[in-house]
Amino acid sequence: MLKGTFPVEKFKALQTPFYFYDIELLKETLKMVTTEANKYGYHVHYAVKANANPRILSVISSFGLGADCVSGGEIQAALNAGFPADKIVYAGVGKADWEINLGLDNNILCFNVESAVELQIINELAAAKNKVASIALRINPEVDAHTHAKITTGMKENKFGINLSLLGKVLDEICTLKNVKLTGIHSHIGSQITDMSAFRNLAIRVNEIQDELEARNIKIQNINFGGGLGIDYYHPNHLPIPAFDNYFAVFNKLLQVRPGQQVHFEPGRSIVAQCGTLISKVLYVKEGEIKKFAILDAGFTELIRPAMYDAHHRMENISSDEEIEIYDVVGPICESSDVFGKDVELNKTHRGDLIALRSAGAYGEVMASQYNCRQLPKAYYSDQL
Repeated sequence: MLKGTFPVEKFKALQTPFYFYDIELLKETLKMVTTEANKYGYHVHYAVKANANPRILSVISSFGLGADCVSGGEIQAALNAGFPADKIVYAGVGKADWEINLGLDNNILCFNVESAVELQIINELAAAKNKVASIALRINPEVDAHTHAKITTGMKENKFGINLSLLGKVLDEICTLKNVKLTGIHSHIGSQITDMSAFRNLAIRVNEIQDELEARNIKIQNINFGGGLGIDYYHPNHLPIPAFDNYFAVFNKLLQVRPGQQVHFEPGRSIVAQCGTLISKVLYVKEGEIKKFAILDAGFTELIRPAMYDAHHRMENISSDEEIEIYDVVGPICESSDVFGKDVELNKTHRGDLIALRSAGAYGEVMASQYNCRQLPKAYYSDQL
């Protein structure tokens, strides 16, 4: 949503901070995702961890996407929002028994298995229910995602997945288990990836893994590439929808799909990030000796990404058209890391002005906390104001 098109007068009547979702942009993004994926017959599962707001989930499910879940709570949230159980995949390095049982009871599409010991537990729990669980092996393909260290997941030093060197041993283990069925392989190399060469390398590596599996006479029904496509945090007005056409085209060009195989993806951030904005009010403008601080009523309790990942979010003073000044934009939390940005260009800012922190639709509301006994913010939607 372009600066100046926010309903500022309506915002003034609302308690800040709050999350504001542009439902029209979300729908346009979903149209693009489904159109581009359908060109190649690809299956898309929305990564619920990016944003589990019930209204957002309901809109996404209405476009026919599946759900990628990493907890029992997310499985239940997806079911509540109308995602079909047979389109739900469940990943996560630490699946509790009750979470596995929830997936088994609802006959979800697949468990993305991340270790040999997990494989044994799923087999035991499935046997107790006289069921056979469909599984995919999450394999670390050793592809560098060229992204932040805290959101890189596909290397052998990461806690996720099964290293290539251990794959043969895990495949041997599967042959001894009667209540699991290997239906796919899964790889997720990281998040906020903007270098398409990482995805090219992933497609090539999966081709090699498939060759190794077929040498063992193992044929795979599903190939799952996870998610990871990044967004433009610097220019949300100009690039509100990521390049899904280029993303899917990379895999179509390089992946050697076997007859009858299905190809799956799990985007999260790329679907919801740009439709969400955190709206906060300026409590004080503090004049320091060197710095000028815009102190907001939102903090890392509402948007933790800058504190956790040193992440950039574009900030706009939607109440002011005065000249540009430079501020450190900070929150009220009693922590030195509660800083949204340093040397930020904002229109001249006053107490009571509204600041829009853009691209907050992913890992904003879903990661909010009540640290300092703060209340969780409300969410509002463009089609309901």
